[in-house]
Amino acid sequence: MSPSNPRPVLEVAETVLRTEANAILGLIPQLDAAFAEAVSLLRDATGRVVCTGMGKSGLVMQKVAATLASTGTPAFFLHPAEATHGDLGMVVRGDVVLAASYSGTTGELLQLVETLKRLAIPLVAMTGHRESPLARHADVHLPVAIDKEACPLNLAPTASTTATLALGDALAMALLEARGFTAEDFARSHPGGSLGRKLLTHVRDVMRTGSAVPIVTPEATLAQALFEITGKGMGMTAVVNADGTLAGMFTDGDLRRCLPKVTDFNAAPVADFMTRTPVTIAPSEMAVEAVSLLETQRKTQLLVVDVNGQLVGALHMHDLLRAKVV
Repeated sequence: MSPSNPRPVLEVAETVLRTEANAILGLIPQLDAAFAEAVSLLRDATGRVVCTGMGKSGLVMQKVAATLASTGTPAFFLHPAEATHGDLGMVVRGDVVLAASYSGTTGELLQLVETLKRLAIPLVAMTGHRESPLARHADVHLPVAIDKEACPLNLAPTASTTATLALGDALAMALLEARGFTAEDFARSHPGGSLGRKLLTHVRDVMRTGSAVPIVTPEATLAQALFEITGKGMGMTAVVNADGTLAGMFTDGDLRRCLPKVTDFNAAPVADFMTRTPVTIAPSEMAVEAVSLLETQRKTQLLVVDVNGQLVGALHMHDLLRAKVV
């Protein structure tokens, strides 16, 4: 299509997306034993995975390094041009280099090969050409050949960089499983993010304790229970036996239901109207479990009890919102 008669933009977008999707799908038949060998090499490395590449491939490898590092494989990005001007000192025995170059002829990467061989550092190369110099020098070669770029001129790295990124993700996820990396491990490396908060926050970290928990005894009157509910602002009060064990819960809903039946709130015992089997949770449970429990039970508050049935705290949905667990 000539510049004076361009294609509709949605048509261009669809073509690009289909081309890049096909490039990724085209990697599947290229997978072979070399991929498993690369995963073993990266997993068993005593050092770090050094990701490198020039230009657009370099940008892709920066993301691959970040993904590896966040999923249990120590990794960092090394700019190949800076490497030959001193930064090679960051590479030590025990490391493995993961390099990307679609052509496999990138001069800056080829300059690294001699040094890597001298240091006995394994090289895993991702290229689109099995017979390229970089592929031949690599200890393990991972093919990322594509039929064409998504660029209408077939020049700008588009489908090739997408394919390289996808293969890097495949490596990272295979390593994640090989290492037995868990959601909790992921959270520990993302403590500042929302996922980290959700996976690292326990009920005991956000529950209300001590005088902040509304409590009455089974002998308390409805008037006393209402005073406790109003004063503590949780929409309920726990009903606790003399030994500290939970006897029940009296909520705003229980109050509404008992209104037609009670003539003297100063005489009626709360035990006659409380919920005897309230929804509870253990302090050791994850806060996200509390969220799930509240949502499925359609409640806004939970009582927190230990293994002996002792009341140790209370939790409101607002507490979870403030903790940014929801």
